[in-house]
Amino acid sequence: MMFGGTMLQGEPCSLITHSLGELSGMEPGAGWEARMTPSWHFCSWVNLCSELPANRTERDATNWSKGKLRELLVGVMVENEVGSCEISDLKQVEGEASCSSRKGKLIFFYEWNIKLSWKGTVKESGAKHRGSVEIPHLSEENEVDDTEVNVSKKKGEGDSLKDLMKTAGVAKVREALEDYLTALKTEFTTGMILPTKTAPPQELTAKRKLSEHNFQDSVTPMVLDVVGVRIPTVTIHMREIFDTAVEELYSIFTTKDLVQKFSKSSAVIEAEKGGKFQMFDGTVTGEYLELLSNKRIVMKWRCKSWPEEHYATVALSFVPVAEQTELQLNCKGVPVCKEESTRQCWEKQHFEEIKRFAVAF
Repeated sequence: MMFGGTMLQGEPCSLITHSLGELSGMEPGAGWEARMTPSWHFCSWVNLCSELPANRTERDATNWSKGKLRELLVGVMVENEVGSCEISDLKQVEGEASCSSRKGKLIFFYEWNIKLSWKGTVKESGAKHRGSVEIPHLSEENEVDDTEVNVSKKKGEGDSLKDLMKTAGVAKVREALEDYLTALKTEFTTGMILPTKTAPPQELTAKRKLSEHNFQDSVTPMVLDVVGVRIPTVTIHMREIFDTAVEELYSIFTTKDLVQKFSKSSAVIEAEKGGKFQMFDGTVTGEYLELLSNKRIVMKWRCKSWPEEHYATVALSFVPVAEQTELQLNCKGVPVCKEESTRQCWEKQHFEEIKRFAVAF
């Protein structure tokens, strides 16, 4: 069958150009029309056609996901000088998840409404307080960092603990959600038909909408590969304490001469928004997206061994702690298979070398 000039094999559905609501082999009134709307998402077409016979492998990940979410979320703890908080219970997890291997691609679907309980203790008074964390819509449509996470507290004192949960607590919850997605794309898919060499494990994202006019009178030619796919990735969070002032540590990351000294290699450093950088003789390259002097650096970042044109987003936050500086690293979009080597790159080639260099700085 031809769809916009593209041959669809193994799927006995044909398209009448005047209406997508009419498919051969289905009589009017069979219920198909009720499922169609004048304007609809291309992903809906994919889902509907997938109900017809096709060469595919599919697994229901719902029960596995509920167990994995409980495992990763319950017990999450945060602490500061005010007190400590812990996710004590998974009160509700509603939704579903699945993974299918179709035409050489792994396609993931998940949609969850999650409610958690937290409890905390104020250090000075020993007072205990409780509250809730709600994640109303975790799905493949949004990145975890863009997913809504709401924190509430039962009536009474303890706003300082609520603030702790809304900052450090939410960050920890997001880390756990990232770990869930990584496990879904790796641990859960063990034994499934893996994609071919030309199509690495990828996640379906169907955000593109096809407007109504595309299907009036004639069908606009379209290749099915327009649906975006992504390499399975993970977010890395690291913290390191340096015995140096914030200003000095920031300059080590943004000054060409200092970068070349701690890395013991040539470098290109254009420390301005849109500027390029290259370190370790071209092994690490990227572009500066944001520079807030002595506070924050955000950049597109990649290793030479990564898939071509694939970049992570690295955010470095410089936090003064007494006479030291805490460097908080958030590296989002690291290919799953490169997680460990990326951690080693930051720990060994950056943090340890900078500490050695800073002693004499």
